[in-house]
Parts: sequence; C-alpha cells; structure tokens
Amino acid sequence: MLLTVADVGLRLFGRPIVGTFELVGLGGAIAIGFALPITSWLRGHIFVDFLVRRLPRSGQAFFNIATRLLSILVFILIGYNLFLYAAGLFRSGEVTLTRQVPFYPIAYGIGVCCFIECLVLIGDIIKVIGGEYE
Repeated sequence: MLLTVADVGLRLFGRPIVGTFELVGLGGAIAIGFALPITSWLRGHIFVDFLVRRLPRSGQAFFNIATRLLSILVFILIGYNLFLYAAGLFRSGEVTLTRQVPFYPIAYGIGVCCFIECLVLIGDIIKVIGGEYE
C-alpha cells in the first residue's frame, strides 16, 4: 500500500515509481498464495457448515474427510500445473515489462504452497479420524 501511495504522490511531481503496477500485482500474488496454507492451518477462513452440523457425528466426519480428499486432489493439480507453468516461464525467460522481474520463482513458490496446503489437509483428515476436529 505504501508503494502505491508513494507512486500516486510522486506522480503529482512528475516522478512516478516505475513498475509499481507490476510490483503490486506480484506482491499480491505472493501474499495470497503464501497465506493459503497458514490460513487453512489456523482455520482463519470462513465455514459454511450450518447443514453439516445437522448431520450425525459420523456423517460430519464423512463429509469432512470427503471434502478434504477432494481438496487435496484439486491442490495437487493446481500445484503440478503451476510447476509446469513455472518451468515454461523459466525456459522462455519471461519477465515483467518494466522492472524485468522473472515470473517463474513466484509460480514455483505458489506451487510449493499448494503442496503444503495438501499436507495441511492431510493433517485435518488425521484430526477428523482421531476425533479432534471441531
């Protein structure tokens, strides 16, 4: 936010910060991608489970395990495809237009975060099976 405010302020004096748009975009991707596993681990996301709470305990456990397994599959696919995408970015030498920041490290980093999210979801399944999941 400070970068954007500084850029807007300096534009008034005819001296904008070159590459602000791309740096803010890359920073947002990093912040969201890297926050995913820790947010899930701390259960900081929203839950829409008013229907699931009406199920018996065994039904809740089944639903929680089934959704976690499906989510693991989705995050494996996303992580795998991000690795393929990052490899393509590396091979092509793709960089941002003004600052020449390479894209591939960010794609690899978010891909790693997707695989870490899979570990978090496996931990959730273990908690459900052990009866420790809320």
